[in-house]
Amino acid sequence: MSALFQPLTLRGVTLKNRIAVSPMSQYRAKNGYANAWHLVHLGRFAIGGAGLVFAEATAVEDRGRRTHGDLGLWEDGQIEPLLPVTEFIAAENAVPSIQLGHAGRKASERRPWHGETPVTEEDEAARGEAPWQAIAPSALPYADGWPDPTEMSEADIDGVIRAFGQAARRSAEAGFKVIEVYAGHGFLVHQFLSPIANRRTDKWGGDAAGRRRFAVEVARSIRANWPDGLPLLFRLSATDWVDGGIEVEDTVETARALAAEGVDMIDCTTGGIGGRDRPQRMKLEQGFQVPFAEQVRREAGIPTMAVGFLWDSSVCNAAIADGQADMIALARELLDDPNWPLHAAAQLGADEAHAMWPPESGWWLMKRARLVEKLGLR
Repeated sequence: MSALFQPLTLRGVTLKNRIAVSPMSQYRAKNGYANAWHLVHLGRFAIGGAGLVFAEATAVEDRGRRTHGDLGLWEDGQIEPLLPVTEFIAAENAVPSIQLGHAGRKASERRPWHGETPVTEEDEAARGEAPWQAIAPSALPYADGWPDPTEMSEADIDGVIRAFGQAARRSAEAGFKVIEVYAGHGFLVHQFLSPIANRRTDKWGGDAAGRRRFAVEVARSIRANWPDGLPLLFRLSATDWVDGGIEVEDTVETARALAAEGVDMIDCTTGGIGGRDRPQRMKLEQGFQVPFAEQVRREAGIPTMAVGFLWDSSVCNAAIADGQADMIALARELLDDPNWPLHAAAQLGADEAHAMWPPESGWWLMKRARLVEKLGLR
């Protein structure tokens, strides 16, 4: 069988293949609560054959939302609406997973189709969505035109670390089997890690070990509230693509520190620390972030996931077969084709006669394929 469709075991969880549905924010939650949109959105990926299905970035505090439409797990009432989602994913032989995060200085933002700019009083008048005060390691705005966040106090830092732990407890109660911490793309954990956003001189800043402390404490807080048999992942921006920011060598050291705290895999993305323009050092091409996953895997001795600009099944399969990564994650490609894993299985010779498809659709597709072949229509 092709490498992409080999099972993978992390702690007490076995994935049927190496394909993950990357967290994709939908901005359809109300006050952080899930609804039928999330069930249908995520359920179709489970039907489509992915092994690991991530719910979108889910805020551990209400002020940690990026937008008014973000999912949340900052209160116990948010658990119950997620139960149908996890139950459905698991029933389709996929693993229900969740990404926990905090937007930090990127909080209080408009949805992308409303401008992806800071929320203002205009949004309150138009949609009843008021702005709120963002927090961050240092009082540095995300980009030009963004308000200054409040520099986090010791109480703020301790509170957010505890909030990650409590959100992990709620994740388990909601039926999720894997947690990923959103520590990339300029969100709060990344803000602490990067010298671009963290100018603190106390124990939470300064040198690389100080900037790493927050991520380590978040991992400890989650592990204290998350079953030992369930995996914990971190999504890290392997490089900021900005001079003076994080480089892959820093991420290798962060990965080693997190592995020592019980983190099981690093999801290797890049960029996002500040501003909306793509850094000049970033060269976009298919699989452009795979080398980062390979280097972190090799030098930190921890499994990795490759993500970003991946769509060709042979390229994805080669990344696994060649030892560049242990999993691949897709997002927009799956929005375009939720059945991408099943199509990839056929392309790679891992599936014949639609055997991997749910029988409710696979039986009909097999029958059609036989008829089309017999009649010579394709």
